[in-house]
Amino acid sequence: MEELNRLSVTDFKSTDKFPLTLVLDNVRSLHNVGAAFRTADAFAIEKIWLCGITGRPPQREITKTALGSTESVAWEYAATTVAAVQLLKAAGYLLVAVEQTNQSQDLTGFQPIANQPYALIMGNEVFGVDDEVLALCDAAVEIPQFGTKHSLNVSVAAGVVLWDFISKMLAARR
Repeated sequence: MEELNRLSVTDFKSTDKFPLTLVLDNVRSLHNVGAAFRTADAFAIEKIWLCGITGRPPQREITKTALGSTESVAWEYAATTVAAVQLLKAAGYLLVAVEQTNQSQDLTGFQPIANQPYALIMGNEVFGVDDEVLALCDAAVEIPQFGTKHSLNVSVAAGVVLWDFISKMLAARR
């Protein structure tokens, strides 16, 4: 592991982050929450908002999947997702729901604005992003899919969308 030159938790906390925040809207699976933490650490995003029924650390299932990233990634809890996204919107974040809607844009065609902070809202495993939250969003993106299923696990979707946003942000810096 030493050869990987990984940051310590202390160093990670003080390093620059991508201007991305992940909002988990009533995500019920503690394993999905843990996976979101691990992905947030891997991509060095600012924070995770855990909303509504979404589990919070420390819980065994989260800790097991997160592999220590609950210690490195900043997180906050909000009783409702609406409250969290209203705070984020007031702080200048653009709110992007990861959801299939009549208005959603194909992720491959979505171009993040350079230096603009984004909050990516991931919905409940069964019901998706709540309609009241969708109404507050600036945009919705969906991941192109080519098989017989029309949805991905929420933690997989978070990884795909974060990687896409970060790839585009890095390309814009060049």
